[in-house]
Amino acid sequence: MDSKSRAHTSAKQEWIFQLILHLTVFHFVIIDHEHGQMVYELDWYQLAFFANYVCANLLISYVLLPRYLYRKRYLEFAVYCLLIVVAVILIEEFVLEKIFFPNTRGSDFQGAILSLGEVLSVLGALTGVKFAWDSIHRQREIDELKLMVKDSELSFLNSQINPHFLFNNLNNLYSYAVEQSPKTPEIILGLSGVLRYMLYECREAFVPLLKEVEQLRNFIQLYELQIEERGAVDFTTKNVSDNYQIAPLILNVFVENAFKHSQSGQSDEIRISISLAVDDTGTLHFSCVNNFEPTDFSNGENQGIGLKNVKKRLALLYPERHRLEIEQKGKEYRVSLQIKLQTP
Repeated sequence: MDSKSRAHTSAKQEWIFQLILHLTVFHFVIIDHEHGQMVYELDWYQLAFFANYVCANLLISYVLLPRYLYRKRYLEFAVYCLLIVVAVILIEEFVLEKIFFPNTRGSDFQGAILSLGEVLSVLGALTGVKFAWDSIHRQREIDELKLMVKDSELSFLNSQINPHFLFNNLNNLYSYAVEQSPKTPEIILGLSGVLRYMLYECREAFVPLLKEVEQLRNFIQLYELQIEERGAVDFTTKNVSDNYQIAPLILNVFVENAFKHSQSGQSDEIRISISLAVDDTGTLHFSCVNNFEPTDFSNGENQGIGLKNVKKRLALLYPERHRLEIEQKGKEYRVSLQIKLQTP
């Protein structure tokens, strides 16, 4: 449904609601009390008096509210509302009552106070409900806008993942190709499998946890080829099943950083430990620990978009449902992440 059709539907719903509201208020206006019982008295003068209220309400609801109150011009709104109330009372006392009650109520202005109470109660009900309707509608628009912004930001962040991964691995692949390493075809095959998953299998906002862990295992094996015999990589999982879903590629950045930082400052004795477990409450516990030799690269400014990206994604996808701790002690870099997973 386009914006024009949506606006037309909303306007139609509002006018139907206004009709029901006015009929409901009119129902209470024509009720009279005699001997402790409610009696309905419908006469032409009641229709005329209520029509006077309806005109005033429409003027306040569809002119004063959007033009003054919603634009925070409160003083002007109050002044014009006061003038409208005065005009309603004058019309009621000097026009309508002169027509329908020429010899009784319309002969003087003694009923002005009574009229003021009735006018304020009826206009307060009609205008108040209109204000509430507008507030609900504006909140719905704000929620839709927030959702659009969230989806747009997630799309932008996701679009950064593939180029970021591809850039890092193509550099490594280039080095192996220059050295004519026999592992080059194996790396290309592994890279192709990971990219296939990124492009075709994780288009949804959430994917089965088991499939994501399998992809993460392939991702680790791809990087493990690059360190050859220079260290050890340990990857363990526990209680992983398809009973839960997770945002795709949310863990890859931490693994990628672990390999990158470990290799940047040392040529051997690389140690990387990665663990992933799901407890009985459906909380994912992810840990990634690696050793490294401090260099200018690891001092902060050149860490790239990876960590910033994943922190934003976590904040958008798991608000108040995740806990991320990144700690550097000496020559050890430790990442701990807990995520409250969702079921399919």
